[in-house]
Amino acid sequence: MLANVFTKTARDRWRGTAIGAGSLALLLYFGMSLYRQFDLSVYDSLPDVVRSIINLPEGTDVAGLAYGAIYGTYGALTLAALALAMGSGAIAGEERDGTIGLLLANPASRTKVLVSKAAAMVALIAVASIVLWGAGVLSPALLDVAIGGTHVGALVFHIFVNAVFYGMLALAVGAWTGNAGLASGAATGVMVVSLFAVGIFQVVSGWENVAKAFPWYYFDAGSPLINGVAWGHIAVLLAGCTVLAVVAVAGVNRRDLKTQTVGVTLVDRLRANPMTRKVADRLAGSTRVSRISVKTASEHQGVTLVTGALMFAYMGVLIGPLYNLIDPGVLDFSGDLPDELMTLFGMGDGDMSTPVGWYRGETFGLVAPIAALLVGIVVGSRALAGEEARRTMGLLLANPVSRTSILLQKAAAMTLLVITVGVATFSGVTIGSLLGGLDIGVANIAAVSVLMTLLGLVFGGLALALGAATGRVRPAAFGAIGAGLVLHVANALLPLNESLAGLSRFTPFHYYTASDPLANGLDWGHAAVLAGLAAALIAVSMALFRRRDLCQKG
Repeated sequence: MLANVFTKTARDRWRGTAIGAGSLALLLYFGMSLYRQFDLSVYDSLPDVVRSIINLPEGTDVAGLAYGAIYGTYGALTLAALALAMGSGAIAGEERDGTIGLLLANPASRTKVLVSKAAAMVALIAVASIVLWGAGVLSPALLDVAIGGTHVGALVFHIFVNAVFYGMLALAVGAWTGNAGLASGAATGVMVVSLFAVGIFQVVSGWENVAKAFPWYYFDAGSPLINGVAWGHIAVLLAGCTVLAVVAVAGVNRRDLKTQTVGVTLVDRLRANPMTRKVADRLAGSTRVSRISVKTASEHQGVTLVTGALMFAYMGVLIGPLYNLIDPGVLDFSGDLPDELMTLFGMGDGDMSTPVGWYRGETFGLVAPIAALLVGIVVGSRALAGEEARRTMGLLLANPVSRTSILLQKAAAMTLLVITVGVATFSGVTIGSLLGGLDIGVANIAAVSVLMTLLGLVFGGLALALGAATGRVRPAAFGAIGAGLVLHVANALLPLNESLAGLSRFTPFHYYTASDPLANGLDWGHAAVLAGLAAALIAVSMALFRRRDLCQKG
């Protein structure tokens, strides 16, 4: 047995942290080796505000470009995602899995359990940060690349503190609500909104100070790669961490904790209301297992609704009118940015001074794929492995239903939820284009939304297959997330080398971006490839699930 809650939590969570940090270290080395080929003098002609946004110092070198592009965005997002996953599962995850009672039966107070889990989260993120720092020092040494005036240690320190902040936010929400899905969804929503609000408001005349209301500002605005540690900004984030830790302790000590999964679904609420009971009864079906798909969809309604609302309102409707508020001089320079930088953020060779380029860069370049992958991976990783983790698979299979039927209904629920996010994105962008007078073709918006949805289903299918193979949620989720991160960056970097450019066709992201669907409409061949990949992964899941001995002990 492990000695305490800290060591058990660290043991349970180290694999995901290792995958994330290791993937980023490899990507930095790969990116830096490719960037050595380019003439970087073009970056000196960029306005100060543009260089600040993309985190590049004046007279930037290869190391500065690689650090800013890979660590400054992907590194910060990855470590923050790992931290909030640990924070949301610290208390609420134990309640969801029905293990909080067993944990508290030991001679440990609620406060001690929470503090131990929070300490394990901080320690793992610290180790991951040390790995990033080590890779940041070792990679240029191995490649004979001069670091110049960049401060990689300062950037990594900012990444660490920023990640801990979002982990503490998820911990506080989970401690007060006992709902792991709500905790991770709320923290993720704050992180994504904050990231893009800071990027947008800093270039909107008269709105610069609004950016200071968002946490991401205190990670990025001081340009740590250029200027070193911004201690005032770090102090703000650490103060926020302290307040959130106190809130979490207060929440976990005042609330009656759930000793088993007793959450009320949306269908349950509708059935309790006399006005909607008949409709809900039809939706829910009978008490037999035939309603597995509805049950699965209802279990993941929280993350779907939060993600869909974010894509509809913020990344869809709001982005359109904001286009008319951006300083045209800043947008004009986007067309002069080198392809190696634009492609890394999914912008292709587009010009953000055009409406199509604006939506491509702000919505469909990075956020839309993240939204689709998030929902697909969350549902796919828990579809089968979650039943085994909750020790409910045996009860499910005791009914007259085959494993194949269970998997197909779970896959159907995953498909429905990812489509919901795609429809929300399509609707929001269509309305935003109309409100902003951008005149983007509705058919083209539908085309990129379809490819975005299919991309989410590919990685949802991968998570489903990993869950079917292992019976464990975390390897399924982190394996799919790690694959998504590596393949996305590979798709951006491979075309920069003529000898490697053809390999990008082996990444799903190529079939999402290569045809530029927002400008050119749907490429049916690319859509067919993504649909075929998703179907093939579901078929693999079926074979793995049917042959494996299932775990009934969690």
